[in-house]
Amino acid sequence: MELLFEKQDAMLNATSMEIVRNFMDHVNWEAPMLCIRGPRGVGKSTLLRQHIRRQFGVGSEKVLYCSLDFAYFAQHSILEVAEKFYKRGGKLLVLDEAHKYENWSREVKEVAEIYPSLQMVISGSSLLKLMDGDADLSRRCRGYYMPGLSFREYLQFYKGIDLPCHPLEELLSNAKEVAAEVNANCRPIQHFHEYLKFGYYPFYLRNPIDYYPLVEQTTNYVIDVELPQLRKVNPSNCRKIKALLNVLAQQVPFDVDISKMASMIELQRNTVVEYLGHLDDAKLLNLLYSDLVSVKKMQKPDKIYLENPNLLYALATTPVKIGTARECFAVNQLSYQHTVEYGKQQGDFKVDGKWIFEVGGEDKTFDQIADLPNSYILADDIESPRGNKLPLWMIGLMY
Repeated sequence: MELLFEKQDAMLNATSMEIVRNFMDHVNWEAPMLCIRGPRGVGKSTLLRQHIRRQFGVGSEKVLYCSLDFAYFAQHSILEVAEKFYKRGGKLLVLDEAHKYENWSREVKEVAEIYPSLQMVISGSSLLKLMDGDADLSRRCRGYYMPGLSFREYLQFYKGIDLPCHPLEELLSNAKEVAAEVNANCRPIQHFHEYLKFGYYPFYLRNPIDYYPLVEQTTNYVIDVELPQLRKVNPSNCRKIKALLNVLAQQVPFDVDISKMASMIELQRNTVVEYLGHLDDAKLLNLLYSDLVSVKKMQKPDKIYLENPNLLYALATTPVKIGTARECFAVNQLSYQHTVEYGKQQGDFKVDGKWIFEVGGEDKTFDQIADLPNSYILADDIESPRGNKLPLWMIGLMY
């Protein structure tokens, strides 16, 4: 136990409080149990340690941060640590990297039943399941999903430009005022094109040269370790999943031909659909359907995008088309807080069943959506709105 407190103090002392993501303020830290899931590399562990520093400071024994991949847990259980911590007057037990501990949910449930006054915060992979057989935590645990950096956060983290969040409804109704506010602080187009390549993961400042290798390393870890562990994917198929992702990186937005994809990577059609679903859950892909109401299990998606444009630039072995990067960005930013469907013949995307969006460059016209109500163009390379033609970068201000 003393070793865990020593590790905690060392990590807290090394945790910067210079920039704290707005996500911090949207979490109900008073909940008896909460779980923060998200893609590998987006800063979940940093957020947890910043919360501890802000709430308890360094040196407190009222809180205990444990990363479940510590060697300590090779010989000690969650239940054992919780019991000792509780008896010492502990109030908050933070369990990071939960997906790296077998049967974590069963032990967490047992801790909650034995020590109901002990608050717990859990974090882990996007693939983490709160409903897991006989250890269903979905009713007692408040769940949150943490994405990578938005364009607004990129400006804050990397450029020192602090701008407020604007919900989508506000962006659509007050676009001129929002754009004027941003343009008074920076030239957004220059920064936006940098963001498409380098801005989503908060480790760019470590060493820009290593950014893409780190993104690729993160991707490989999800495929090689998390998918076999958390989705029971046959490890012998991991190479084929990487091949699938590579194919998609060259061709997204992908007009889906499952049979062709299956033939290219030598897997059965249903297996490919299943693996696409896993990659969507792991936040390596975004799968779009034209009608979410009628989507059934094992139904192929209508459109496939890599989860964020940085992944696209990191994994593509041919030059990335700017149109692809634009659409990838739009889906990524809109889908965090909204429901996004493939628009088919009615624009590129339908959002929350009521807004139609077409994505393009500065010269994009309304020809395809001219007669549709609540329709907008999200145009690259413009600084200010022109009627219902809005700057594409604006939707990066939503969180």
